[in-house]
Amino acid sequence: MPSVPRSDRTYDVVLLGATGFTGGLVAEYLAAHAPDGLRWALAGRNRDKLERVRERLDAHAPDRGLADLPLVLVDSADPAGLADLAAATRVVATTVGPYQQHGAPLVEACAVAGTDYVDLTGEPEFVDRMYVEHHETAVASGARIVHACGFDSIPHDLGAYFTVRALADACGGKITEPVRMEGVVRAGAAFSGGTFHSAIGAFSRARQMKEAHAARRRAEPRPEGRRSKAVGGKPHRDSDLGYWLLPMPTIDPFVVARSGAALDAYGPDFRYSHYAGTKTLRYAVGGAAGVGLLALGAQVPPVRAFLLDRIPQGEGPSESRRERSWFTVDFVAETVPSVGTPVRVHTRVSGGDPGYTETAKMLAESALCLALDELPETAGQVTTATAMGDALLARLQAAGMVFEER
Repeated sequence: MPSVPRSDRTYDVVLLGATGFTGGLVAEYLAAHAPDGLRWALAGRNRDKLERVRERLDAHAPDRGLADLPLVLVDSADPAGLADLAAATRVVATTVGPYQQHGAPLVEACAVAGTDYVDLTGEPEFVDRMYVEHHETAVASGARIVHACGFDSIPHDLGAYFTVRALADACGGKITEPVRMEGVVRAGAAFSGGTFHSAIGAFSRARQMKEAHAARRRAEPRPEGRRSKAVGGKPHRDSDLGYWLLPMPTIDPFVVARSGAALDAYGPDFRYSHYAGTKTLRYAVGGAAGVGLLALGAQVPPVRAFLLDRIPQGEGPSESRRERSWFTVDFVAETVPSVGTPVRVHTRVSGGDPGYTETAKMLAESALCLALDELPETAGQVTTATAMGDALLARLQAAGMVFEER
């Protein structure tokens, strides 16, 4: 059990990584939207940079009393310092990536201390390895370890959760038949440098990623009497949506499938496929070729270094560019009855700039949700839908993200 009870801790939320580009946006969101009385702090290894972030926050919101916002000095590679940090707060939110390189010590510290943890990772190897190494410890301490609390994978995980609720309503209140669901992502935005570095890292570690996935499958129990699975699709044209669909090799379908395994509401047999949607075949072919070339290039160290140098971490688009950005995720779910007529629903999640503005909002609201809201009793490594479900959905809708039936 944690050595310091959660109710006796100094902070409600600590943000690690506020001196980076995305971390700074998370800090700005908290400065503007954290409720009065929230005990929160900024953490990082460089006091001067932290002080500059604090000064910027105070200048943007002079009525919020941020001039004295606490600063916590800690290095993401210092286990002792991270243990002290975890013991001092109820929730840690971190933007320090790539997580495969920098994230493991903090996950361990939170799992041991019974501290809730949220991050922005989209790295399957990291998530699977953290499950194998720290899930049981977190279950014992009561910690909720919630990865992928940004564009990877909240719009997809909570979007599927929202769609399941709509399908259940259409089925008379409960899903009793197998369900097949597709999620189709479209976006107009500059992607994150951190996301690009994480993707290149994943492409370069295909063997290690496969081994981590296999180790998790051996360790993770299956749901009793039910099935939930991420299903790889094939490129095709969806005449109802009007898009060419290209399978996306991301963490998102696995997150959705894990929510389906954890929650009975997804029915007895849930299958999910994940796609990028384009209006023309030319863009679909170009996208597939581009992903393939990146995957090949990531295998060659000099090419990998060149690619990573081209798009540095810690930088992002201007505010005006972010204001013009957008995303949508369409979900189409259908029951597969043994007899009778299938029931079908179409939903959509939409919002603004996915890689930065909306991601900062999602991470901040996830941390606030864990710190402040009444939530289901969960512990260990859990998904956003499993840990926060309706509460986080309501928060994001209030914050401007749209979840709607079509």
